[in-house]
Amino acid sequence: MSLPSKAEALFSVKSFAAAMLALYIAMSIGLPRPFWALMTAYIVAAPFAGPTRSKAVYRFGGTLLGAFATVLIVPAFYNSPELLSLALSLWVGGCLFVSLLDRTPRSYVLMLAGYTAGLIAFPAVNEPGTIFDIALARVEEILLGITCATVVHSLVFPQGFGPVMLARLDHALRDARHWIADALAPGGDTKSAQDRRKLAGDITELRMMAVHLPFDTSHLRWTSNAIHALQERLAAMVPLLSSIEDRLLALRQLGASDQSSRWRTLLADITAWSGAGHDGKPTDTATLHGAIDALAPEPQRHAGWPDLLQLNLAARLHGLVDACAEARSLRRHIGIGVAGALPLQARHLAGVPAHALHLDHGMAVLSALAAVIATLAGCAFWILTGWPAGSAMPMMAAVMSCFFATQDDPVPFIKGFLVWTIYSVPVSAIYLLAVLPAIHSFEMLVLACAPVFLLLGVLIARPATFGKAMPFVMGIGGTLALQDTNTADTASFINATLAQLAGLALAALVMGMFRSVGAGWTARRVLRAGWGELARIGDGRQLTSAPEFSARMVDRIALLTPRLRMAGAQQDLQAADALVDLRIGLNMAHLQSSSHELGRSQAALRELMAHLSRHFEARPALDPREDAQLLASLDNALRSVSAAQESEARRAALVALAGIRRDLFPQAPPYQPAPMPDKENR
Repeated sequence: MSLPSKAEALFSVKSFAAAMLALYIAMSIGLPRPFWALMTAYIVAAPFAGPTRSKAVYRFGGTLLGAFATVLIVPAFYNSPELLSLALSLWVGGCLFVSLLDRTPRSYVLMLAGYTAGLIAFPAVNEPGTIFDIALARVEEILLGITCATVVHSLVFPQGFGPVMLARLDHALRDARHWIADALAPGGDTKSAQDRRKLAGDITELRMMAVHLPFDTSHLRWTSNAIHALQERLAAMVPLLSSIEDRLLALRQLGASDQSSRWRTLLADITAWSGAGHDGKPTDTATLHGAIDALAPEPQRHAGWPDLLQLNLAARLHGLVDACAEARSLRRHIGIGVAGALPLQARHLAGVPAHALHLDHGMAVLSALAAVIATLAGCAFWILTGWPAGSAMPMMAAVMSCFFATQDDPVPFIKGFLVWTIYSVPVSAIYLLAVLPAIHSFEMLVLACAPVFLLLGVLIARPATFGKAMPFVMGIGGTLALQDTNTADTASFINATLAQLAGLALAALVMGMFRSVGAGWTARRVLRAGWGELARIGDGRQLTSAPEFSARMVDRIALLTPRLRMAGAQQDLQAADALVDLRIGLNMAHLQSSSHELGRSQAALRELMAHLSRHFEARPALDPREDAQLLASLDNALRSVSAAQESEARRAALVALAGIRRDLFPQAPPYQPAPMPDKENR
């Protein structure tokens, strides 16, 4: 083990100080389980003040809600252990289900409310008359730990979240600029799809981190709206850049070197302009827009495939210039805001809500069901055996079922938690049975706890060892918190420890049976969710805004990236490309919004959208005959829209149709225009 860095040592000392302060106050005011306060102080601790504060708020809200539910449930069902077990299990599962439908750290509130009810209720079922006092004591102990951790981490050498957030933001902007330079390079680039998905991962990570911003100690907390807006601009760049890259490739494949070379100077200008960064000299975007319009062909009635590709390219370059300009402006506003002078126009910016991200209701139901089964199974074993310490079994089963519900396969994580909890048992035994009975002053208690907890604090601060150190801390803290440290003996310690370990093992068993899935399975599910949404857009069942759809699909790309890597050489997955689906979906949304302005072309567009809906409804299966009909429908829609009167809606529809055709049928022969009867133009 390497020596701790200054940041790690500072975090460990602050966490230990907060835990000891909470423990001292809890003992001073006579709370029955003071070590709950100590354990809570470590659970909510984070290296940065912002996440510590947000975790504190969410944990307190969840604890209060869980305690309230306990006070309602236990007195109502205490005469019927079976009904009480069912009610508590359903509460745990219901809270977990709702929490999984919030992809932000706010989900911690409801998840905690679920298993907090178990933590309070199961050990107290034999004392229903005192349940209010027990619930109140738990809330007080946990609130004390939360408050001490928040105060210490916020006031004693606070580590602001701002620099980390800005570093991640600038990293995402650099990734975007690198992609722009690669995509607009004269000969194309050799970057892999894995590299292309990196920006999507950056955006999702930023979105999750930004939830903590309002709680930060730096001025960055006032810029959260601007940061969310910048995330949306970055999300918009993903389909734009992938489209531009593909259209330039298509022009080269067509051998249209004269057309593609016409754009070379403009592409170099855009690359140089975008590479200047947010501190570079601003360039008049109107100049770039004018240069794009000068090169874009007019959408004539008999426009050929190269002209339509260039029309699509021009539209996407317009969008890219706008997105880059807005991102640069927002980054300047954020920089000014960090200095304490955020411009007024950057304070109120609308953004895509968190519920617009990818949500998997089916997996949420499955996770909740597994939690209910694990908790009920623990209750059944406890009731049937009459095990005095058996209440810890359903309690720990509920906690573990909730902790790792977001993982594809929770079993390895629960097993790891079990292993490091077992490693903590000897240390817990030494403290509970030997050290604490021999201590007669708080000062001696601090000295006795310091060696172990200061070392564990350093390990918690390191991402590589966090997953081992936190179960160790919770193993020690949980053992001390769940028992009366004044009267504990070897028999009660062994019983309580075995019950806790049995609960962990039960959670691993149930999750392995009902909830364990592979990376490939989850990747297919995410892909099917995207295809299902495209099918609903096609048949009109779903109307969606382009920003929300883009944010959701970019989020799916970020979810797919690590899973596709873990899935290995599974051909049906390797052939799927969510970036293409994103581009097609945005073009379908544009057609959906502009088709009502296209007169007689609406019939051809409705037929096309119905074909697209059937195509994506059938995915991943592919039917060559259906695909041939879809291609014919696309070409018919292109001819019909080409024959319509000139308008912005016509131009937008041609851009969208050309994009859909290229994305769905990149190997198809070029589109061939055909004259339409004059009467259809009237």
